[in-house]
Amino acid sequence: MSDLQRAFARAHLSRLPPEAPPHPPPPILDERDEDQDEVSGIPPESPNDSSSSASSTSSTGTIVPSPSRKLFERPRGSAKSRSSPLPWDDFFSQSSSFEQRTPSEIITHHVYLTPPTSTGPLIVTHHGAGSSGLSFAAFTIELLRLLPSAGVLSLDARGHGQTTTTTTSGGSPPTQDLSLSTLAEDLAFVVNAVKTQLKWSALPDIVLIGHSLGGAVVTEVAHERLLGNALLAYGVLDVVEGSAMDALSSMDTYLSTRPRSFPSLASGIEWHLKSRTIRNTTSARVSVPSLLVESKSKDIWTWRTDLGATKPFWEGWFVGLSKKFLESRGGKLLLLAGTDRLDKELMIGQMQGKYQLLVFPDSGHFIQEDQPAKTAHVVADFYRRNDRSALVLPPKVDDLIKQGKLKPPGQK
Repeated sequence: MSDLQRAFARAHLSRLPPEAPPHPPPPILDERDEDQDEVSGIPPESPNDSSSSASSTSSTGTIVPSPSRKLFERPRGSAKSRSSPLPWDDFFSQSSSFEQRTPSEIITHHVYLTPPTSTGPLIVTHHGAGSSGLSFAAFTIELLRLLPSAGVLSLDARGHGQTTTTTTSGGSPPTQDLSLSTLAEDLAFVVNAVKTQLKWSALPDIVLIGHSLGGAVVTEVAHERLLGNALLAYGVLDVVEGSAMDALSSMDTYLSTRPRSFPSLASGIEWHLKSRTIRNTTSARVSVPSLLVESKSKDIWTWRTDLGATKPFWEGWFVGLSKKFLESRGGKLLLLAGTDRLDKELMIGQMQGKYQLLVFPDSGHFIQEDQPAKTAHVVADFYRRNDRSALVLPPKVDDLIKQGKLKPPGQK
């Protein structure tokens, strides 16, 4: 144990009662403790049969709540229904595209959206590399149940989902610009395009939530103040600079071991569940189809995004992430799947109380997919703590004098 870790432990131990355990864990949320474990609000034809197991070796079956949401039972559906795709509109109210032109490219940004009410906040989500906006679909259902006035905007990044890029001459560009600054500018463009489409006079309060690469993107948006004062707070899901940089060396190995294609969408969903890449059945059924594209010539499904081709950008995504995360304005949330992911700079920032840290030890890397209800509870509480409209400011002295409740200076 390093001196820094010892100091961190001593600081926390000093505040515990005598009977506390010798090594107190960080704040932990466990999906198994929650009565409402399933994704709520899904239509009857889209039943949730999700699973959040403690580990890949401890799960002997998928346990889900019954429709009464009070009793638990094993799913009675067939393997086919377990791996059948779910439509995006079970989770979002609309799907939109916005065209952005540059001298050399035409980018058609695709988003999933449920607009907020006139007074509600907008939660903007950004997925990780190789994923899509639908990785936040199950999370969205749970969040809107907790914050009915809120809206959720979940975008497909360049080269992901249904967002497309072509050259001005009509052909596809040889390489996608997936640099961090470009992705951050894309997010700001999409938010302002939604503002124009919905005819808002000003942006509502915005909370940015990013997973993995998306965490780096939302941090960049906050650091560069691309959304100005509309940005209320931002949260990062399971990515920190130190562990991300360490993991890059093994990315090639990971990509070489996963299947290159699938005979059907159902088999792609099943692989994600059996490999425990995604541990929630409902989320896999809605998000995985957007990751695959059918090859008409071979009648197989291949990966929509070539992650190997993004390698030139990997290091640039994460260098300086911890420093920017701690320095940027706004409330800060870091949600991790394990404490080992904390690097030195973030440990110091945690001891100084610069951000909120929560750990989901029973989740895999895709926290918002594995435990959408728990993630939604955390984000809802995070918004409420940073909600500017909830602030009650003391009355001004001039107003008190005008109301006769305070005498002017010098008057007895």
